[in-house]
Amino acid sequence: MSTPKPVEYATASKAVRAVFDDIKKSRKVDDVNNFWKYLARDPATLKRTWESVKQIMAPGALDPLTKEMIYLAVSVTNGCGYCIASHTPAARKAGMSEAMFGEVMAVVGMANETNRLANGYRVPIDAAFEK
Repeated sequence: MSTPKPVEYATASKAVRAVFDDIKKSRKVDDVNNFWKYLARDPATLKRTWESVKQIMAPGALDPLTKEMIYLAVSVTNGCGYCIASHTPAARKAGMSEAMFGEVMAVVGMANETNRLANGYRVPIDAAFEK
């Protein structure tokens, strides 16, 4: 099976170009990254995913730095090299220091370890946690 090709702006449909244009405008970039170019193979998925990301990552009760660090932590846990490569610099741009990065990685590692231990031992949930 051959590797799928990304959709480039020059060959994109009008609907895909509209999403690409919104991404470029929102992120203040000259071109969209490969993630969006590959999603553009399915314009409905591209549009839905972009709208969701734009909404979820917008400022809200959580500040942009916190959101980027959570995204990074989940990406590390899921082993998504692409998302790690994307969200590490985004978190740094939002203000994540080297010390913060180290603490995020420590929390990710500890949470994964204790999650596995709790699951492996089949630890029942304490009644106090169920309130």
